[in-house]
Amino acid sequence: MNYRIEHDSMGEVKVPEDKYWGAQTQRSKDNFKIGAGIETMPGEIIYAFGILKKAAATANNKLVPERMTAEKLEAISKTCDEIMAGKLSEHFPLVVWQTGSGTQSNMNVNEVTANRGNELSGKKLLHPNDDVNMSQSSNDTFPTAISIAAVLGIEDRVIPAVKVLVETFIRLEKENEGVVKSGRTHLQDATPIAFSQEISGWRASLEKDIKMLEQASEELKELALGGTAVGTGLNAPEGFDTEVAKAVSEITGKAFKTAENKFHALTSKDEIVFAHGALKALAADLMKIANDVRWLASGPRLGLGEITIPENEPGSSIMPGKVNPTQCEALTMVAVQVMGNDAAIGFAASQGNFELNVFMPVIIYNFMQSVRLLSEAVISFNNNCASGIKANREKMHGNLHNSLMLVTALNPYIGYENAAKTAKKAYKENISLKEACVSLGFLTEEEFDRVFKPEEMA
Repeated sequence: MNYRIEHDSMGEVKVPEDKYWGAQTQRSKDNFKIGAGIETMPGEIIYAFGILKKAAATANNKLVPERMTAEKLEAISKTCDEIMAGKLSEHFPLVVWQTGSGTQSNMNVNEVTANRGNELSGKKLLHPNDDVNMSQSSNDTFPTAISIAAVLGIEDRVIPAVKVLVETFIRLEKENEGVVKSGRTHLQDATPIAFSQEISGWRASLEKDIKMLEQASEELKELALGGTAVGTGLNAPEGFDTEVAKAVSEITGKAFKTAENKFHALTSKDEIVFAHGALKALAADLMKIANDVRWLASGPRLGLGEITIPENEPGSSIMPGKVNPTQCEALTMVAVQVMGNDAAIGFAASQGNFELNVFMPVIIYNFMQSVRLLSEAVISFNNNCASGIKANREKMHGNLHNSLMLVTALNPYIGYENAAKTAKKAYKENISLKEACVSLGFLTEEEFDRVFKPEEMA
């Protein structure tokens, strides 16, 4: 491999000749061989850095054009566009497990932008610190990148995916209107419920999750950029914070604004904890929905068998013909991972000391994993399972009419205690509720038939 010599404030460093990064990136690459090649800084963060570096250059050009000239702005903007397009991905090799402020990833972006920008310009135009990092500090750029990446992840990936599943449930509700089945509480038989009502519970849960995600996303739209090192805005021109927020908004199409209190923005990670809490709420609901689906589809002969789901692949290497609810299993495993990520994010966010939190890379690493897993798992579950759910109406009808909890309909006519005696007799003697009630003398056959209408109990 051929190398070139780059330098920083600590001296000279050998850097691969075909890479745009510089000395500080190389030092980090050499010093943090932890999860190398696997647990690298999320691509969403690099994308967010492309947005904020372009926005910062735009704001600087407006406020200090003698330093951020039109020529420099053009070179930075072109490079940032390439970063956002994913054309320079190989030049961002750093791992999550580095400095907790993300300084080295900030410098990685600065160095790549400067070197690529110089290449595009055909001359030594840009300096990574003086130009690309102008009016910024890693301490305000990394939390800003977190905010941008998280908002885009929630609004452009998770919420649209959940809305697809909501639409599927709306369709299933309409298709199953009037289908009545046994309800279940404590995994035990309960009073009747319409299958459309059961599905509506799934749908409403997801709609609530969307509202919570939307609220959380709004809280993330306050940007730390402009606070620089400790929140005072040292070395940033007056008005930089508001101008850069405007520029980020123009690039993303999202309504970002500058954080009112930069001291809070640099050290507290409460908004990202809150937002991941909404992701965890979604994961909890998806766990419940997936478990309901696989319970209802259990069988095919010895389980509940009240619904059928698509048969996607063989379920056993030894049992021929076995098919398993694999999409449910994948979704529930994702839910478990998201819940684990939530614990990591909460612990990390609690570690802000004085003017900075130095657990930011692990926070966004776990957050973006949750975003990716949830959005992809929801679409997979929708396309390969939920959209193909079919009610086994015969089995639902049979289970409904075999349920002892239908005796609840008799409470107004024979009282709770007599109804309980009826249910216990029917269960013990393996007879119908009607036979038990009539034999106990609580109602005549005609009276029983007049008041006992299971389908009307839903």
